[in-house]
Amino acid sequence: MELSYQEKLTLIKLQGLKRTELNELVERTGLDQVAVMRAVLGLQSKGLAKLHEISERVAVLTETGERYAKIGLPERRALKVLKEKGKATLDDLSRVLSEDELKPIVGLLRREGWAKVGKEDGKLILKITEKGLNAKERPIDRALEILVEKKSVPLGEIEKLVPVKELKRRKIAKEDTVIERIVEITPTGEGLVKKGIELKGRISILTPELIKSGKWREIEFRRFNIRAPVRRIQPGKKQPYRAFLDKLRRKLIEMGFIEMSSESLIETQFWNFDALFQPQNHPARDWTDTYRLNYPKSGYLPERKLVENVKAAHEHGGGSGSRGWGYVWSPERAMLLMPRAHGTALDARQLAKGVEIPGKYFTIQRVFRPDVLDRTHLIEFNQVDGFVVGEDLTFRHLLGILKRFAVEIAGAKKVKFLPDYYPFTEPSVQMSAYHPELGWVEFGGAGIFREEMTKALGIDRLAMFKLGIDDIRYLFSYDLKWLREARIVW
Repeated sequence: MELSYQEKLTLIKLQGLKRTELNELVERTGLDQVAVMRAVLGLQSKGLAKLHEISERVAVLTETGERYAKIGLPERRALKVLKEKGKATLDDLSRVLSEDELKPIVGLLRREGWAKVGKEDGKLILKITEKGLNAKERPIDRALEILVEKKSVPLGEIEKLVPVKELKRRKIAKEDTVIERIVEITPTGEGLVKKGIELKGRISILTPELIKSGKWREIEFRRFNIRAPVRRIQPGKKQPYRAFLDKLRRKLIEMGFIEMSSESLIETQFWNFDALFQPQNHPARDWTDTYRLNYPKSGYLPERKLVENVKAAHEHGGGSGSRGWGYVWSPERAMLLMPRAHGTALDARQLAKGVEIPGKYFTIQRVFRPDVLDRTHLIEFNQVDGFVVGEDLTFRHLLGILKRFAVEIAGAKKVKFLPDYYPFTEPSVQMSAYHPELGWVEFGGAGIFREEMTKALGIDRLAMFKLGIDDIRYLFSYDLKWLREARIVW
């Protein structure tokens, strides 16, 4: 059986002690704690020693507790002032108490029965009582003495005097876990020591000097056990969903898309609905389908010409050739503020600013919709949105782009298209992708922008596919196991 120098030394010292604390072994061997711990684990894996770990919850003295031990608890210092004066105002007590200590002092003194509260000249007065004059040691005073003496005390012992939650509330002590490590030699280990162990060191690093001098031929090298148990390290990493969004953004940019961004989550109904040719009496604009801001309620409309074009498109079709929606459009309704309900609002803003032809644009935006929380629905989520501009594009080009997006970016194996309806596109299509756990999941909607909109202007389910989850709520989960193990494969 091959042992390292540290293992041999530890085993020899342990043989004389039979069973001892790890700290005692550190002292006997002269090695640092990490080296002794590593040696003990190595001996345990070889059946020569056993390591017993006993954990215990304890109360540990805090810095505040140490300060109280030196200058006295706040109620004791306040009582000293009362004994000297017989009565005192809060101003008198503020000379010996901090602002935080002064706030609860009246309640503390009354609870102990050390003072009575009254008023003189409109000021609150504390008068010492008979019990205050003859105040004796209390359980909390004794608990503080024990904590000062031992620094940490088992919860069971301290609870006999005063509840730990009371000590924590007053910041005198805090809870902690201490682990006592006991090392014990096994019969096999004792037998090996009795046979005799040569305490000879081994080299673990081959240096250039050893090679040049030729001494490496005379030296015994330490063998490494690559299967020895080690502590698992959990390094910091980017939140899986955040990492997914960053990779999605990079993928779209690699595909030639230009990102549209917005600094605000709040939008006017003009950009969220009206600029997208959605009528003001549409059911989706009802408060049950979208959120509204209570304060401030209204924002500002863009330049007058653009507003007039949108108004005309709604009322009679404007210059698009259609009859519009045939109602009187309200600028006051369009000015109402709301959390953005969909990323398409940024499409409208970009079209109004102007676009390159040909060109491809996208945005990843946080959006908000009233909904019932379940494994496929959230009330606050991220949505990827975009559009492609070109003079010779057809509906078949759109379907091809959507399929490429679903397969290459989402990793979907099966995709299907269904006819759909949106106020701002015609024709419109819904794309669904097959999820191994949920079956067919609606993946997104698309279509060709209507002329009523273009003439006037000028996601999260995706992450479910890439992260292999069947509950959308996991995207914002604090589950450490999932955060550590989640992987994205592109």
